[in-house]
Amino acid sequence: MDYTRQPLTFKVRKALRYGRLYGVGRTVVKARSQYHMNKRYTRLPECDPGLVDGRHVGILGSGKFAYAQVAYYLRKHYGDVIRAVMDTHPERAASLFERYGAVYHTTEAERVLADPAIDLVFVTSNHASHADYAIAALERGKTVHIEKPHVVSEEQLERLVASMEATGGRVALGFNRPESDLGRAVKARLEAESGPAMLNWFVAGHELEPGHWYHREEEGGRVLGNLCHWTDFVLRMVAPEDRFPVVITPTPAQQSDANVAVTFSFGDGSIAAITFSAKGHTFEGVRERLSAHRGDTLLALEDFHRLTVEVVERKHRQRKRYRDHGHERRIRASYELARGVGEGCTPAYVWETGMLFLRTRQALEEQRPLRLAAYGAREDVLS
Repeated sequence: MDYTRQPLTFKVRKALRYGRLYGVGRTVVKARSQYHMNKRYTRLPECDPGLVDGRHVGILGSGKFAYAQVAYYLRKHYGDVIRAVMDTHPERAASLFERYGAVYHTTEAERVLADPAIDLVFVTSNHASHADYAIAALERGKTVHIEKPHVVSEEQLERLVASMEATGGRVALGFNRPESDLGRAVKARLEAESGPAMLNWFVAGHELEPGHWYHREEEGGRVLGNLCHWTDFVLRMVAPEDRFPVVITPTPAQQSDANVAVTFSFGDGSIAAITFSAKGHTFEGVRERLSAHRGDTLLALEDFHRLTVEVVERKHRQRKRYRDHGHERRIRASYELARGVGEGCTPAYVWETGMLFLRTRQALEEQRPLRLAAYGAREDVLS
């Protein structure tokens, strides 16, 4: 939904509600990002691509996420570090350039990738372009943050992993929810117990208009564009040595990428279920609830805002002042990775989380169970 076209009363109610959920600062930048997408110029702002001390970050793709998340948190924590912004829509690149004080804007990705002053690239473009941009960045020795999904096909995944192995380059994936305070708390609580876990996600997402770019065949659809957040989350709640094989079982549905349910049976006996509903507009954004049980621990997480944990007779409640989906921590970790702080993603993880959402899409489209093996095996056995 384009909020800029809604009645004034709707906009006011939306701003007031988001102010309570995200705080004033985040609400303001989210609102600005809506207008950013429709920014028009009679003449694009001029720029001088000369060297400027401290400007070493390139952004490929200047949509709402780049504007309201990546650029916002980079400036908040590191100041003016953005050197170049690119988008195929020149007005969006220029708008982000102006707002965040970048050195230059462009419609040419190659200009950013070939810039020797840039050592960190955030890939926030359309989904089908993520892998190719990331591979090109790795081949030029740059650290790369790839927003979800990192690939839209198995062929892209194979090439991305091969590039990681050949270059030894540092890669971060934009799966932010496990990086949030409450996501980390969920993982810690479950890891403190033993035995198989049960996890159940209910997600209410936005209904998208028929012409939305997510629906284009080459972009991978909503399983890759949305559901991958939660397939990655459940994968990371199971220890790497216990994950495989994973059996993916879809529930028959009229659609294959929205209003669907799918279950995952992991190697250690853990079971996860994800229900993704997209039946209309959700006024407060994506709504999500997790229920999980392992050992003596029973927990419930709501919208990354509230967490309730019960361990036998003890009950613990944790509430954030504002919703925190982990974007800030994820973007900071990617920036620090370029400084040599922390560890990037391994080829095994990049392959396994990618194959999980690719096989989930296949299972839903073909309406049959699929079996996924670990990275080392490189074998998928169709049930």
